[in-house]
Amino acid sequence: MTEAQKPEHRAEAVRGLVRDDAAAAKVASDVLRRPEVAARVAADDTARRMVNRAQADRSRQQAAAFRQASPAGPAVRRIERTEEFVHLLGAFHRFVRETSKVVPKMRDRQWSGDEREVLMSNIARARAALDWMETAVSTGQVDMDEELARILRGE
Repeated sequence: MTEAQKPEHRAEAVRGLVRDDAAAAKVASDVLRRPEVAARVAADDTARRMVNRAQADRSRQQAAAFRQASPAGPAVRRIERTEEFVHLLGAFHRFVRETSKVVPKMRDRQWSGDEREVLMSNIARARAALDWMETAVSTGQVDMDEELARILRGE
């Protein structure tokens, strides 16, 4: 590569040379140790998101490996399950508390067609989520089918 080439051309040439992921990771790691390069990469929103995603994935993998290999793993899993249970109870509590405050205020309220449609759609979403939770508690099945995913997305 010559210095006369434009940066885009040099970048394309390097991409062509580094097709192997392991080699690309090594080159990227080496190059990112240069502060001016790291600063430019940090300014690239997509590159920054990908690095953040990779960090989060690595963290999850390390946590899973710890839970599997560590003697403390079973205790950690029990704590996490208790935490999940408490979060779920909190979600139910907040829903019931807020509903108990808001519904009585609806007395003599006349809804427009659009308002009624939005409310009925959200009621259906809440009902679908509650049915899903009930199935999960009763059967242990937590997977959602495409129809449920579509309803929960509000489609």
